Amino acid sequence: MLSVAVILLLSYLVGSIPASVWVGKLAYGIDLRKHGSGNAGATNAFRVLGWRAGSVASLIDLGKGLLAAGVIATIRLDALPSGFGFWDVESVVRLMAGMAAVIGHMYPVWAGFKGGKGVSTTAGMLLALTPGVMLLTLGVFGLVLLASRYVSVASLSATALYPSAIAIKKYGLHADGLDASIFVFSLVLATGIFIAHRSNIERLLAGTENRVKTFRAARGMRGRGEI
Repeated sequence: MLSVAVILLLSYLVGSIPASVWVGKLAYGIDLRKHGSGNAGATNAFRVLGWRAGSVASLIDLGKGLLAAGVIATIRLDALPSGFGFWDVESVVRLMAGMAAVIGHMYPVWAGFKGGKGVSTTAGMLLALTPGVMLLTLGVFGLVLLASRYVSVASLSATALYPSAIAIKKYGLHADGLDASIFVFSLVLATGIFIAHRSNIERLLAGTENRVKTFRAARGMRGRGEI
């Protein structure tokens, strides 16, 4: 159990790195939490600071999940527990590490426990576990973002696609080596992300959700703190 405890702690601390907040302060002298929606995630960075800052923040957030599930989860200080039933213990530990990073992103110890909504960090975790499906999902995210300019719509579209693609691959194509725990956790994560985006969904239905105004880098703050 020592290995699992260390993995979860390190994954949480890595997940707590507030990329969007630090990018805003270091590159623009802006506290992202005081502009736009006030959220400390990459979505608000795209809106307020522009595509470059948003992309950098997204890549860092993605890297947190990738590092947790792909590297930190391999730490072994003692034997892993064997009480996961028919699920593969390695897959479960990697998922737990990724989940810890997502929780760290949403409730970061380095930023007053007020973070983002976890989409990019979740994507990084799942990229470590199922790279093929995640590359497809990230492609859909990019296409929807370019077409709609709604980061929330792109995030929710990708979130809905992932468990669907896993189900087809696991139960339709009967892919070997894909543990059922990944599908179950993908459903749980998708549900959590949709719940975290409930305010965005309400604004979309009301027609008041903010779009990415431009894909150019921010040169200054205008209007309500968005570009």
